[in-house]
Amino acid sequence: MNRKTFLKTLSLLPLTATAMKLNVLNTLTEPFGTTEKMPVLFLGHGSPMNAIEENEFSKGWKTAGATLPKPNAILCVSAHWETRGTFVTAMEKPPTIHDFGGFPKALFDVQYPAPGSPELANEVKTTVSKTEIGLDDKWGLDHGAWSVIKHLYPNADVPVIQLSLDYSQPAQYHYDLAKQLSSLRKKGVLIIGSGNMVHNLGMVAWDRLNETGYAYDWAAEASEKMKKYILTNDHQQLINFKSQGNAFDLAIPTPEHYLPLLYTLALKEENEKVNLFNDKAMAGSLTMTSLKIS
Repeated sequence: MNRKTFLKTLSLLPLTATAMKLNVLNTLTEPFGTTEKMPVLFLGHGSPMNAIEENEFSKGWKTAGATLPKPNAILCVSAHWETRGTFVTAMEKPPTIHDFGGFPKALFDVQYPAPGSPELANEVKTTVSKTEIGLDDKWGLDHGAWSVIKHLYPNADVPVIQLSLDYSQPAQYHYDLAKQLSSLRKKGVLIIGSGNMVHNLGMVAWDRLNETGYAYDWAAEASEKMKKYILTNDHQQLINFKSQGNAFDLAIPTPEHYLPLLYTLALKEENEKVNLFNDKAMAGSLTMTSLKIS
């Protein structure tokens, strides 16, 4: 039965069923009702192997997940979906995308069969006025999303959609766009940015790949400045990351892993606190720093 036929059928019910009719109609038109305000996360996702390894970072995500109320749905901004224009995934069953190479078969075997949410995709499209949001039926869930979300909700029982990064736009654009998503937090939507604050694969110390805590001087400097700006709510300095000097230039050679942080920070309200976790460097030129805003 399509929506038009269903509404016509409702109109034929007795007046004594009015309350029931209104409740069903509300469910159809407002799938995301008012809830307590959801937290916001930024997750430093690091290597795709973190999806299947038991290590301090995967444990950190699991611990964070245990503190979260179960959301109606998840909106993830991943470093690994760049587009010209901004899109949201709008399919019922997003595929698990293995967008990497050179890893063990066990990683390629992982499936994260969380449902999608065309309703949330349309909610995002309606909510955002800064740009036209396109509805995508081809992408799915890339490893920036599923490799971390699977630790938060291992049963894959929460609908997940992704919002793409428009690579043609500056940092201020992304920050301002993210602010328009704030109403979703009070509709049971958990918004997650997934990337890495310091991410320079071209300078990885491969001989110290498994040495947690090792950072080049420039990586440590950039990380400490970023955290200072985050904890003092100086978001403009982070938006202007290209003006922060050589350490930032090395830490952010390309912006796609950094921009999800700005989406998270833009959603912080004045009375909310930031809690850092998984705050360690890896292989000299990466940091796994994650944060929860609530």
